[in-house]
Amino acid sequence: MKVKLNPNKEVVDTIKEGLKKTGGYCPCRTEKTDDTKCMCKEFKEQIKDPNFEGYCHCMLYYKTAD
Repeated sequence: MKVKLNPNKEVVDTIKEGLKKTGGYCPCRTEKTDDTKCMCKEFKEQIKDPNFEGYCHCMLYYKTAD
C-alpha cells in the first residue's frame, strides 16, 4: 500500500491552501469535526481495505492497491 499526494500540483496547492484556511479540516466539507480533519476518517477507513485504490474525498491523497 502506498498513499501519496495527487500528482496534479495545482490540485495539491489548492487543497493545501484550503486546509490552511480551515485549520486543517477538509475544505470540501461543510462540517468541522474530528472526522473531517485531514487525513479524514473516511479515507483512513478506505485505506484499510487492501483492495481499495483511489483518491480521498478532496483528491489530495491517492492510495494504490499494491
